[in-house]
Amino acid sequence: MQILILVVTLVFELAITVYSIATKQSRSKIKSWTRIAMFIGFVMLILGKVVVWKYTWGLFAGLLFILAFKDTVALLRKQTHTPRYKVSSTIWKFLLLALTVIVTLVPVLLFPQHRLPQVTGPYAVATATYSYVDKNRIEKFTDQEDNRFVNVKFWYPGQADGTYPLLVFSHGAFGIKTSNTSTFTELASHGYVVVSIDHPYHSFYTVSEDGKVVTINPGYMQEVNNANKEGVYSLGEFFELTQKWMKLRTDDMDFVMDTILEQAEQKKDSVYERIDTQKIGVFGHSVGGTASVALSRERNDIDAVVNIDAPFFSELVYDKVTNALIAKSEAYTIPLLNIYSDDVWIQLDSSSSYIANRISNKNFKGAYNVHFKGAKHLSLTDLPLFSPILANLLQEGRKADIDKYYAIETQNELILRFFDYALKNQGQFAPKATY
Repeated sequence: MQILILVVTLVFELAITVYSIATKQSRSKIKSWTRIAMFIGFVMLILGKVVVWKYTWGLFAGLLFILAFKDTVALLRKQTHTPRYKVSSTIWKFLLLALTVIVTLVPVLLFPQHRLPQVTGPYAVATATYSYVDKNRIEKFTDQEDNRFVNVKFWYPGQADGTYPLLVFSHGAFGIKTSNTSTFTELASHGYVVVSIDHPYHSFYTVSEDGKVVTINPGYMQEVNNANKEGVYSLGEFFELTQKWMKLRTDDMDFVMDTILEQAEQKKDSVYERIDTQKIGVFGHSVGGTASVALSRERNDIDAVVNIDAPFFSELVYDKVTNALIAKSEAYTIPLLNIYSDDVWIQLDSSSSYIANRISNKNFKGAYNVHFKGAKHLSLTDLPLFSPILANLLQEGRKADIDKYYAIETQNELILRFFDYALKNQGQFAPKATY
């Protein structure tokens, strides 16, 4: 829709320009009425819900309003003299206006109108946000002696009785806590309390209850970018970095879970009183999936794990003698679902940091492994829905070959069925190997 509106607007402005050149008039009633009609037409598209109004349309709507207002005044005002007509001036005005139209539509082009993934559960979904302050940890990303804080958002069954399993989510390397909102909404609609964590300075940005905004730490961003390049870090340095990232992530998740379970015992508000503290699952995308697997090794109250496109960093040890990463030999007994894109699937049989993820790894013989053929790393988040351009840019211009709605809706269905099976003892879970 946004592309069509851009083209139609430019065509109308081009037609106005051609008419002005043909008639040698810089002002005309046809031009004014066309501009007014364009603004009215855009308003009608919004009222008819053909265009779904969002703040991203604000600049373009403002431009149309200004043009319509200016030409309305021109119609009402009597013309006392006819200005000298210049073809070059008309052309330059068109080019400048065309550029302005494109610029005002950039927000809509970056974040286009789209439909939301299906929500199939019987429960209406409510949300709540909180900021938790960990009095036992000092924030290492700042020079001040501040305690580390963690922002969270809940999705849960609204206006429902009873208690429901708790699911804790950790976002990817540069992600945000709403990265998989469609997944959280679908799970909550089927009777789960989902909490997603913003890891300050690891998340792209996060906002506390008091309005404090924290953006991603440049040093951490550089570490991740360099870790994905050949030869920047030695294998030993790379291993130390991953363990540092895991420590921060698992400490955050551990703290959040303890806080929630404590609040659930006291049942202080409608969110916490809906939590069944005896049924807990963790899941995450990318580094968040890594942290979920790691945390499940540390706690004995986690009953199920979903790893979305992540390496098992916590399952590796670094051998200085051979200068190699080696998978640990401890059996993993918690129900585990691994969901992989093409980006990760092709690395599972290599000697890379995914060596512990190998399908042949006997320590994970009970895990379910699913491959989304044609998917890229970000296909397993909501980003391709909200901003296909950004998703492609972050994937170095590589476009996924899988339909973005099929990918996220199928993944949501799989995660729901897995948690139903592992936490609620409902049905069977036998996913296909490839989707």
